[in-house]
Amino acid sequence: MLAAGVDRLPVGRGGEFLYEPKWDGFRAVGMVDAERGVHLQSRRGARFNEAFPEVVWALYECLPPSTTVDGEIVRWTPDGRLDFGALQRRNSAGNRAAELARAEPCHFVVFDLPRMRGRDLTGSPLVERRRALEELFAGIPAASVLALSMQTADPGEARGWFRSLHVAGIEGLVIKPARSRYEPGARGWWKLKHRSTTEALVGGVTGSLERPAELLLGRYDDEGVLHVAGRTTRLADGAARQVAPLLAPAGPDHPWPERLPPGWTSGRYGSRDPLEYTRVRPDVVAEVAVDVAAERGRWRHAVRFIRVRQDLSPSDVPLNLDLETDSG
Repeated sequence: MLAAGVDRLPVGRGGEFLYEPKWDGFRAVGMVDAERGVHLQSRRGARFNEAFPEVVWALYECLPPSTTVDGEIVRWTPDGRLDFGALQRRNSAGNRAAELARAEPCHFVVFDLPRMRGRDLTGSPLVERRRALEELFAGIPAASVLALSMQTADPGEARGWFRSLHVAGIEGLVIKPARSRYEPGARGWWKLKHRSTTEALVGGVTGSLERPAELLLGRYDDEGVLHVAGRTTRLADGAARQVAPLLAPAGPDHPWPERLPPGWTSGRYGSRDPLEYTRVRPDVVAEVAVDVAAERGRWRHAVRFIRVRQDLSPSDVPLNLDLETDSG
């Protein structure tokens, strides 16, 4: 099941929707087969067994045979914030994964139950799957790294979560129809994410200078070096026409490489292809809408272009990636 973005909280009648926190982690499916073999994988089928051995062991200990759960692998820091960077370190740790599992243990927050003891629950309404999931977790020790996701049918309580939980790194809310079936790959849920607006410099574009497709955004650091901060979603035609006349080719002192290495810009996680783009003179200030997810000085998700700020100069743009992205 996938979630489509919305700009306001859907409110139905009499428990029509169920609301859950949007966890900032690795979406994963955990399966215990009939022979007690454990399989932990990403939504796209990438194997997680070696990267998260503590989760695999908990699935083996706590789930009955022929059971499948859907959820999010997360890492909580000692001060109670979610740490997406720890997941990235773990996923690339290789032989050090077991060591990191002891130093930085992760949890598997479970929110759905497609299969239970060999019974296919995908055709059952979400409220029934949730009831079965709660019964399953009633027998799981509280100290386990398996955790049951919070859920409410009360939109008022959900709004309270939205306001209060973002300080811990919760990205927003996921909204699910209470009677919905479990359909892998279908966009049957919605997500409402925290967004704030901020400014960044346009340091490059995909497409062409005459018709930019996406903006590559930068922020200066304390030493005056322009660093890649992220990229926008694809520009609408009107936005491209607004930006194009203001762009100028970069000079030889532009600090970014001709092709940006994988992981340098917001985009599909796991992409291994360098990004082809055109460097531009970094004197155009763009106002963008961003969410709370940032890592290593960059926005982890593509940001939404709002407008050009011709009233601002590059010196008006905040340095680095300030904590304004957490302002909700």
